[in-house]
Amino acid sequence: MDELNTVAIIGLGLIGSSIARAAGAALPGSSLTGFDSDEAVRRRAAELGLVAVVDSAADAVRDANLVILCVPVGAMTAAAESIAPHLRPGAIVSDVGSSKASVAAELERVLSVARVVPAHPVAGTEQSGPDAGFASLFRGRWCILTPGETSDGPALLALRAFWQALGARVEVMDAHHHDLVLAVTSHVPHLIAYTIVGTASDLEAVTEGEVIKYSAGGFRDFTRIAASSPVMWRDIFLANKDAVLDTLQRFGEDLSLLQRAIRNDDGETLLDLFTRTSAIRRGIVEMGQDTAAADFGRTHEQG
Repeated sequence: MDELNTVAIIGLGLIGSSIARAAGAALPGSSLTGFDSDEAVRRRAAELGLVAVVDSAADAVRDANLVILCVPVGAMTAAAESIAPHLRPGAIVSDVGSSKASVAAELERVLSVARVVPAHPVAGTEQSGPDAGFASLFRGRWCILTPGETSDGPALLALRAFWQALGARVEVMDAHHHDLVLAVTSHVPHLIAYTIVGTASDLEAVTEGEVIKYSAGGFRDFTRIAASSPVMWRDIFLANKDAVLDTLQRFGEDLSLLQRAIRNDDGETLLDLFTRTSAIRRGIVEMGQDTAAADFGRTHEQG
């Protein structure tokens, strides 16, 4: 880890502040600097003592041998352009974006002087801002590295070691394959959540407020997902639109199949699907990616 003893974090929201907390705990000898374009965020990050907060991206990266861009994917090009002239020779530049192919292409184009190793820590919450971060966010979660043409072996190994030190399980994957996988496991589920919550909002007038008043666990979980950062998710859908649209087409076909099964009283088809999806849920719990506790571990204290 000696190669990555000076780390610059650009963007100090949930993920950036969590990296700062985790690196501060796991790599106590490292030097952490940080910058955020929002002055209020910089001020709060300084108050929390997350990193040595500076007033420009250039100052943050000047001495860093690892730079992590923790900004929405739509802002990634601008962030890369702001640091490109100020990087030290041989610096490793990575990111945390949920869409990889288009982002990787932009980073490699703009940062020709750097060793670019795109990454995606598959972790997060619906909260945002420097106060929302926590050191254990990545513990036991996957971080997917998607090396491109400019990613050399030593840089890949160094970044793998960095994320492992933060507690993550690391996988290396082709960027286009990553985008397809994440369209299925994250992007389209978020789109469905945004849609069903929006539909419920439209029905509020019809049901006299009963949709929200009597919302069951399933709907509450949709609202949690739909509370995620609007800017971040707008950018993700635009950046990964091909994989998202392909997955949505397949989802639409499967949804039509379910509509026919319900219309035709085809209980066998419904039972088969529900049985298969229950097995998938068990697999997620067995891999340690969620809790088996009742109601997703929610507490129900009596007032």
